[in-house]
Amino acid sequence: EAMEQCGDDEEFLRELLDDLRAETDAQLAKIEEEIRTPTEAPFHKIMRASHVIKGAASNLMCSQLRTTSMNLEQAASAAHELGGSADAAVMENVKVRYMELKAAVENYHAFLRSIGV
Repeated sequence: EAMEQCGDDEEFLRELLDDLRAETDAQLAKIEEEIRTPTEAPFHKIMRASHVIKGAASNLMCSQLRTTSMNLEQAASAAHELGGSADAAVMENVKVRYMELKAAVENYHAFLRSIGV
C-alpha cells in the first residue's frame, strides 16, 4: 500500500521511509526527555510528539508505529486532562506506552536495515 501511495516509485518510498526514521527518532528523543526531566505541561508535549509520529507512520502504512504512538498519545492526553501533574501512577502509564513505542521504533529500524535503507 505504501508503494501505491508513492506512485510505485521505490526510490521515493525509500526516501520517505528514511525521513520517517529521522522524524521518529527526533520525536522519541523529545518524549524521552519529558519523561526523564518533566517540564511545564510534560504530557501535552508527549501527546504532541506522539501525534507527529502517528501521522507520519499512518501516511506510510506503518501500523505498529501508528498504533503504539496513538496509544501513547491517548495516555498522555488523558494525563494532561487530569491537570498534567506528573503523579507517579499517571507517569508510569505513560512510561509503559513509551516503552511500547520505543520497541516499535526498534522494530522499524530493524526493518529498514533488512531492506538496506
